[in-house]
Amino acid sequence: MNDTTFTGIPPLSTDFCMLDYECAYLDGKSVRMHYKHIEEATKEYNTALINRGWRRFGCYYFHPICNGCNECKSIRIDVKNFKLRKSQKKAIKRNKATEIIIQKPTLSQAHIDLYNKYHAFKQKKDDWSHRNISPREYRENFVEGAYDFGKEVLYIKDDKLIGVDLIDILDDGISSIYFYYDPDYPELSLGTYSLLYQVELAKILELPWIYLGYWVDGCKAFAYKPNFQPQEILDGFPNINTLSQWEKF
Repeated sequence: MNDTTFTGIPPLSTDFCMLDYECAYLDGKSVRMHYKHIEEATKEYNTALINRGWRRFGCYYFHPICNGCNECKSIRIDVKNFKLRKSQKKAIKRNKATEIIIQKPTLSQAHIDLYNKYHAFKQKKDDWSHRNISPREYRENFVEGAYDFGKEVLYIKDDKLIGVDLIDILDDGISSIYFYYDPDYPELSLGTYSLLYQVELAKILELPWIYLGYWVDGCKAFAYKPNFQPQEILDGFPNINTLSQWEKF
């Protein structure tokens, strides 16, 4: 399926790349990222970048430019034709008492504590590298750069923050930025439920796509992504002034 070209005026940006570092997705591989730092991103330009495989953290947009490797493919969920699985229906039922709040991204001690608790859990369970995030780092990654399109979806249970989903609401869909949750609530399947809520929100807003970030074949961290069908996949990172060629996945 062909998507539209960007016809607006790009905001001012600073482009740069980092030195190679160890790949978190594939053993024995190194990664290099191409970055754009954009102080005043517009919703239209953000949409165009995400549609072409970029990701956003704070004011920084990025995609891999790894030497000799092209394993990172962008994927997105087809919202209109999405079909619930039996296990996903159960996740919805289990969260009937979970309160949901959508607002501009914020920073509180509850955010920091939950983020660090989640990553300490993932370090023990899945051998993630981990060090506690500082309020400054959290603000730079998840609060700054949101402008009029960045949102956080808060999940609350027993008057307690148990999940935070960072998203961008684009012109053509929702971009999943990052989700973290309280590991003390495994029965709620919050990772699954948060993505199902994104699909429902996209339907309400009449948006056709959920941008899921990257798919790397064989990467355990992405094993959940094919459970949300149907999907499309993008090979490469097209120029902002050219059409992106998404194909069925």
